Amino acid sequence: MNQVKPNSKGRVLVALSGGVDSSVALYLLREQGYEVIGAHMKLWDFSEVGGEMKKDGRCCTLESIDDCRSLCAKIDAPFYVLNLVDKFREEVIENFVSEYRIGRTPNPCVVCNTRLKWESFLQRARELGCNYMATGHYSSIKRYEETGRYYLVPGEDVTRDQSYALWGLSQDALAHTLLPLGEMEKSLVREKAREHGVRTAEKPESREICFVTDDNYRRFLREWEEKRGRDFESGEIVNEDGEVIGEHKGLSFYTVGQRKGLGIYQPKPVYVKELDPENNRIVVSNAENLDECEVDVSEINWMAIERPDEAFTAKVKIRYLHKAASATVTPIDRETVRIRFQEKQRAITPGQSAVFYRDDVVLGGGIISKVGK
Repeated sequence: MNQVKPNSKGRVLVALSGGVDSSVALYLLREQGYEVIGAHMKLWDFSEVGGEMKKDGRCCTLESIDDCRSLCAKIDAPFYVLNLVDKFREEVIENFVSEYRIGRTPNPCVVCNTRLKWESFLQRARELGCNYMATGHYSSIKRYEETGRYYLVPGEDVTRDQSYALWGLSQDALAHTLLPLGEMEKSLVREKAREHGVRTAEKPESREICFVTDDNYRRFLREWEEKRGRDFESGEIVNEDGEVIGEHKGLSFYTVGQRKGLGIYQPKPVYVKELDPENNRIVVSNAENLDECEVDVSEINWMAIERPDEAFTAKVKIRYLHKAASATVTPIDRETVRIRFQEKQRAITPGQSAVFYRDDVVLGGGIISKVGK
């Protein structure tokens, strides 16, 4: 396996989820002259995560693995199932649970991309003698000739762009990654799948958290912790004046900007403004008080640029579907920056990612750690 076939552009380990995107990525790379190997990452077990499985094409089901195996058999490509259940539990699920417990709202896809797909999977690719790994993400990798740095730009299909969730990739990971769908529209991807007779061509896609099988994260948290003998502590719901107006069932079940499910009545609608783990309480406010213009971001990964010494302007996204907004980014230390938006932004949420763009280039990103002054 270590000897790359003659006349090949290189050997590629393709991450197959069982969906249409990764399936087409495999075909495209083969057509482009690469020697392809398919691999499915088994990340979680249904018996452990519970819930009621939705038929929406998410990974790690027996059906998805069977689709991947069938695809590779059709083109006579090797296929592997990589058991990463233990690492995924430790790195992604436990992080997901612990972040919610301290009043933050995590993005597990960011953690999975950085620590699983572009660490464990890339390592397996190297063990198989591959020059590259590849996925079906909608983004493109570019390289500055003058500096040699690799960077990301959003996918051509703006409705599917995934550059926001890939800000944590290292220069080494980017240098050894192929993203063949970056310049394609989703409709063309499905068309390509039909042309090749791929049985996942019409398979529905899931944009939800893969291991929360019923898309009910509160149910997941409750059952996950109950199995481990851990419960959730109730506490006070207070207004901005500190007046107690209700009781919450545990910080983990709430997120900034939430209005429904608070179990309180007020003359005007109120929203979660802050989760205060130190005092185990939730602060609520009127809608107009949810807006903030200043935020600290930590765990920074610089991508298109080296760590800057001075403040600079950029467009910043604070959640996946957020429209990037103009801001000044000021370095605080090696791992932290302070962002000040030109206009206040609604419901900025600790635990979510903030990603910095300039002219559609991903400069870097990090995790929102503090909101407000």
